[in-house]
Amino acid sequence: MSGFIDNAVEILNAAESAVESGHTPSDMTILIMPEGGIRMVADSDWPLESLQMHHGARMAYRVGQSASIVRVEGRAGNRTCLFETAKPERAARFLLQRTPCSWSTAKLLETSHPGVA
Repeated sequence: MSGFIDNAVEILNAAESAVESGHTPSDMTILIMPEGGIRMVADSDWPLESLQMHHGARMAYRVGQSASIVRVEGRAGNRTCLFETAKPERAARFLLQRTPCSWSTAKLLETSHPGVA
């Protein structure tokens, strides 16, 4: 992976860890400057591309959270990425609401091996 994508994945992992430990991360924009410095901007309503250009950043990432997802949007020049992940409680709820399989073991054996029950 490229440094651009690696950064996005690391930021997503950090945001997921914060949520899993009970913290609610605020919306944050992380700007990687050409010399390697990092600038963080909280709760900006500017488009990511505009913030990147205004500050002269080499890469820009916006971290956000809604009721059901953690999201990282990235931009480096003309490259963009978007990573989203369901928060653990949403994934668990989804798995628990799925309809259990109604096939019995005998029925499966009969279907896959006719004459066996």
